[in-house]
This record gives sequence, structure tokens and C-alpha cells, in this order.
Amino acid sequence: MKGRIPKLTWLRSYFLVGLLFLIPMRAYGASVVSPALDTGDTAWMLVSAALVLMMTIPGLALFYAGMVRKKNVLATMMQSFSICCIISILWVVIGYSLVFTTGSPVIGNASQFMLNGILDHYHFGIDKGFVLGADTAAPIMMTIPQSVYVVFQMTFIIISVAILVGSAAERIKFSALCIFCVLWGLLSYVPIAHWVWTSTGWLAALGAIDFAGGTVVHINAGVAGLVCALMLGKRIGFGKRDLSPHNVGYAVIGASLLWVGWFGFNAGSALGANGRAGMAMLVTQIAAASGGIGWMCIEWIKRKKPTVLGIVSGAVAGLVVITPAAGFVLPGPALLMGFIGGVSCFWSCSYLKHKLGYDDSLDAFGVHGIGGIIGAVLTGVFAFGPLSATESDPAGISASVGLVIAQIEAVVVTIIWSGSISWILLILIDKFIGLRVDQDAEREGLDMALHNEQINS
Repeated sequence: MKGRIPKLTWLRSYFLVGLLFLIPMRAYGASVVSPALDTGDTAWMLVSAALVLMMTIPGLALFYAGMVRKKNVLATMMQSFSICCIISILWVVIGYSLVFTTGSPVIGNASQFMLNGILDHYHFGIDKGFVLGADTAAPIMMTIPQSVYVVFQMTFIIISVAILVGSAAERIKFSALCIFCVLWGLLSYVPIAHWVWTSTGWLAALGAIDFAGGTVVHINAGVAGLVCALMLGKRIGFGKRDLSPHNVGYAVIGASLLWVGWFGFNAGSALGANGRAGMAMLVTQIAAASGGIGWMCIEWIKRKKPTVLGIVSGAVAGLVVITPAAGFVLPGPALLMGFIGGVSCFWSCSYLKHKLGYDDSLDAFGVHGIGGIIGAVLTGVFAFGPLSATESDPAGISASVGLVIAQIEAVVVTIIWSGSISWILLILIDKFIGLRVDQDAEREGLDMALHNEQINS
């Protein structure tokens, strides 16, 4: 696990922002001998990267497309597919470097611009593992090539951006969406990932933990989605007309792909084929099942009939809740966390949204935002030390009041940062090119209005 770093003050953190571009570039991984590459770990991480990519295309694309109306199915799929293309390039050019180099507690540096130095550990045909944070007090020795780590982490930023646009479905301009996704990826995802997932990040220094993306992915994307929904306003006919899903079958297939892909998301975050990966896979399965049962039971009680869309949404909620905790908790807590997630996200999507009157089209905030918050806090409640124990930290990270406080701090910071950045970006985009399609285009459907295509069957 990452070593402990002296706690930074908020004032010092803000001051460091001003020094961002004065930080000299450092030679990445120059001070520590590279570990030997393990073919088993590498094989598992290659599979994990493919599984996480599958979560976005076709998983999330089908899940979201099944929940919109027929006239917007292709446009919704286009969003997920185009995001996969755009964000992949962004990550290669500068995103990876700004997250995983050791510039400062606030942001990395540009020393790996365009993946500069990615072959530094490849000598005479012998590919070695690499060291993340080699020039820090807490380097992380990896038994996989850096290229595999780059593509694995790339899939995380891809799905984060794809999640948040679900809140804007059926009414956002495609041009505005593309611009927002690039800027949000750089200004919200990248810094938060650096704060939490690097040994020099200031939230990590406060003691916050996030195994596979509770704060970095789900809260970050969920809050941004809520801001998008509020800024765009309600869809035409919201609360007055039937806006029910076109094809729940698509949604079930998409959710099923998400469930399977989530094993790469969570178990892959162990960064090797090891016991921790095995436990992360087990608790992921348990939480997904428990979340589905939780949503189904509360819906059955409240509405007298359980729905297919309900149980698959509950399973996704359980997966979201367990994500930050997957490498830290045992099966018993995972069962409870998943159930709490299913029930809480049902309440958020069915009651909170309507009580407050916002139109989060595909419940990006209701499932990912709320589920991520619950999961992050409960990680502090249920963390079991031996699962995260290392030679340098034989006790591991255990549940404590201090850990819960650190988790709450990370949640609050993520909400404030993601919400503020999203709000500012959306205001600027709306001012220059507009956010929302006109009413005629919205009534016609985005498939024809934006892409000149439609489903004929």
C-alpha cells in the first residue's frame, strides 16, 4: 500500500496550485531498479483492461440506449462510442502524465507527454515491470509493463466520462458534449485521480483510500451528471408525457456486460493475479447480487411488483457501492453494503429526484453519485487491515474513526471540485456554442437531428 505522508494543510494545497507550472520535470522511474515482469500478473491485467473497456462499449452503450426513447437510441450509443475514441487520445497525449507522474500533491507534470519514456524499462528485448512514483518516499513496484498500466487506467477515465453523460441524454448538443468531455476529463477527472491514486496526492496524504474508483470515478461522474441535468433543464414532457424506455432488453444486456466487466474494474485494481484480486472479485459478485435483491425487495414492497429494470439497476448500484471497498472488505460487509446500496439508490432515483424536480435522464447521480458516496464512507467503516497489509505496512488499513473522517473529507472535496468545474465549463460552453438542441430537434429525436440516422425496425 501507499506510504503515509505528512498531512498537508488546505492553505498549502491551494498555494501549490499556483506553483503548478514551475515544477521541473523529473526522470520517471530513474531512481529505483525495475522489478521483474510476471507473466501471470501481466496476463490478468491485459484481461482486466479489456473487461473494463467492455463496460463502456458495448456495456454502458447498451444499458443507456435501452433506457431512452427509440428516436434517441443511436445518438445515445454514439455518445459512448465517441467518448471512447476522444478520451483515449486525451489520455495518451497528456492525461496519463498529469495523473501518474510526481509533480506535486496537486497535479503531476508533463514529463510523460505523448507517453514519453514508456519504453524505458524495455532493454534488449527483455520487458520488465515498472515503478510508479519511483522518485517518492513510497514507490509502488509493479510486475506488469507500463504500457499495460496505461491502457488499464485509460479505461477508467473513459467510463467515468461515459457515465456522466447519461444525465444529459436526449437533449444535449453533440458538439457541446465533445467539448465538455475533453475539458471535464482534464480539469476534474485528472486532478482528482492524482489526489487519490498517487502517493504524493494530497487526499492520499490525508489518509483517504479508494480501491477502484468510488471517489475518482463514481462520485466525480455522478456529481458532474447532476450539474449537467440542472444546467440543461428538463426534457420536453418530463413529468407530463410517457418517457419510458424504448427497449429494456438492451438495458438488461448492457447491465449484464457491466456486471462481468466490473470484475476487471475491481479485481484488476489489485494490479496482479493474487489473493487480493480474488477477494475483490468475490466481494464484487456478492455486492452486485445483494444490490439487485435490495432494489427488488423495496420496489416489491412499495409498488407491489418487482421490475426487470429495477433489479438490474440495483445490481449496478451494488457494484458502485463496493468499488472503493473491493480490496479492503470481507464478504459479510460486502453483502450488507450491496443491500444498502440497492435500497438507497432506489430511494434516490424514485423519490429524491422527483422531490427535487431535476431530470437526471438515466440516473447517473442517483446510482453512481449516491452509490459512490455510500461506498466511500462505508469503506472506512468496514476496512479489514490484513487485506491491504504489505511488508512496509504489516497492519494494513483498518476501519477507524480517523479513516471514516478521511473518507468523508475525500467525498466532500470531490463533490465540491467536480460540481464547481462542471458548472463553470457548462456555463462557458453554453455561452459560446449552446448546450441544448432546439425544441424541434428534441421532438424529432437526436438520431435524425444530429446524426441523420434512425432505427427503422
